[in-house]
Amino acid sequence: MNLSHLDFLGDTVTPPATPGHSTYGSGPLGVLWTYADRRADGSYARIGGGPYDAATDTYGQGAFNTDDIARAAVVYLRHYKAFRDAHSRKAAYGLLRGLTYLQTTTGPFAGNVVLWMQPDGTLNPSAEPVELPDPSDSGPSYWLARTVWALGESYAVFRRVDPRFAAFLKARLELALRALERQVLVRYGQWNVVDGRRVPAWLIVAGADATSEAVLGLSAYVRAGGSAAARVALRRFAEAVAAMGAGGVREWPFRALLPWGESISNWHAWGAQMPSALAAASAVLGDRSLLRPALGDTAGFTPLLMTAGGPDNGWLPAPVDRTQIAYGVDARLQGLLSVGAVAGRPGLRQVAAFVAAWYFGANRAGEPMYDATTGRTYDGISGDGVVNRNSGAESTIHGLFSMLALDASLARLARRLGAGQLARTGLELVEAESAQLAGGASVVTPPSAWTGESQWSGGAFVSLPAGSSASWEVPAAAQARLVLPVVDLLPARDAGRSTWTGAGRRLGVVDHGAGGAQGVSAAPGALLPITLAQPLPAGARAVAATSSGEAVRVDALLLLPLISSLRLGDGQLLASVDAHSRSVPVAGRGIAYSYDASGVLRSRRRVTGRVAVVAGGFTVVLD
Repeated sequence: MNLSHLDFLGDTVTPPATPGHSTYGSGPLGVLWTYADRRADGSYARIGGGPYDAATDTYGQGAFNTDDIARAAVVYLRHYKAFRDAHSRKAAYGLLRGLTYLQTTTGPFAGNVVLWMQPDGTLNPSAEPVELPDPSDSGPSYWLARTVWALGESYAVFRRVDPRFAAFLKARLELALRALERQVLVRYGQWNVVDGRRVPAWLIVAGADATSEAVLGLSAYVRAGGSAAARVALRRFAEAVAAMGAGGVREWPFRALLPWGESISNWHAWGAQMPSALAAASAVLGDRSLLRPALGDTAGFTPLLMTAGGPDNGWLPAPVDRTQIAYGVDARLQGLLSVGAVAGRPGLRQVAAFVAAWYFGANRAGEPMYDATTGRTYDGISGDGVVNRNSGAESTIHGLFSMLALDASLARLARRLGAGQLARTGLELVEAESAQLAGGASVVTPPSAWTGESQWSGGAFVSLPAGSSASWEVPAAAQARLVLPVVDLLPARDAGRSTWTGAGRRLGVVDHGAGGAQGVSAAPGALLPITLAQPLPAGARAVAATSSGEAVRVDALLLLPLISSLRLGDGQLLASVDAHSRSVPVAGRGIAYSYDASGVLRSRRRVTGRVAVVAGGFTVVLD
């Protein structure tokens, strides 16, 4: 843990008097620069967001923003709690004063928060490019949710060390809560339809990701004696997040908690703090039912995600955005550790070491992403392994969250895994447009790859009219694989069917009219991976599809081994989508811990060459 770079990003400002904005006490406010760009000489320059106008010393967005100020305050608070560090307490105090100044205290938008501030402290409620809501304090937002997170955790700390400041923080949190009640929780109990699925209508900005960050703050606040209204809000928001669990052991998205309430085809790693939020709420409310979807996400989906390549920015629904950033890595890490602790599943802690190894070199670049000598976390890795060596506020913050979460033994294990050779056998993507086409089948490139709720992989799809066919060459594998065609499911009885074959056998039939009513989603139909009834046998090198009825659209094929694996040096993680438990070969030897689909330990034994993997569960091998 090294706060040096976060301290470097910090600053103070004395803003001009602004109606509806005030804070606790007097003197300059603590703020945080948004970005830190690496210069050719290796130094870093602090900058704001958007185009810079030197004549006015302003940015199109601003120099400082609520999102980062709120999260940085939580970093300092957690560091203070862990080490009783006076510097961290002072830094948190200054940032919380800056954060509460950004909150609007009067008028119809009271309780909401302005997102951006210019270098001289002037508020910029309407940034360029436009961000919604506009003005930024005119409705619920990610930054309102993160403000609740910071205020909840800060009240829990300052009520013992500075009761007057804590009373101020409590008043501001209650002001934010009233805004959420009139803008969001007024819809409690209402459900939207998204391509046939019922989705809670009381998520903050339709996001389980945003809502989860508010839940973290409300959990801390209620645990520290917060109001009855806060307890009600916590329960209701946690219910909404829990309702976003989806899929099954063999069905996409493999028990993940989906982050966006307006798409059933979209998962992203960044901000996906839903499992850690549910763990916190479960502990505070004494409601273990909230742990079930959190366990599905952490014990089911996350091991598969790691064997598929790690915490990608976007599975939409194919893994099309393979950029990885600390915000996504940290969200996976926090979820595993939180759910593991609350649910009593120590195996999730072992998986957390494989996630944390990303910071120490277990990534596509093969390079450390966190520098303990400076406290910098780099801004991410592209899908082809190029490191962005800038180190802005968000990456720095979430890298430090991760370092705070790693105790000594887990940090040692993560470092060891990160330094080892990386090898994976997991999810493979085959683009539909790579097929051999016949009978009138064609590749179609839409004007935009983005559908409004998901994304065409590779920016194109294959149209299969009745009687046409497509065949794909696929890499041979040593084991059977699930085949999941990514297709456009429509709510129409006559939308056509596709029949799939491989290795001389029928794998399954997809009804492309099995989609549900569009509802509030942005586009009719939904891009979804559909698991075929029969796996593709080991050694098979081809998959084919023929269509009947109306033309159907195929975006991609996902091939998922029945047992996926990730090897980092002498550590191995295996994840099962098999219907049966089985013994499988592994390299080397060690102690194998085999867990079931909910993370319960089923066996522990020293092994050489073969390990047991429980159906739908995961196994960790450590030497």
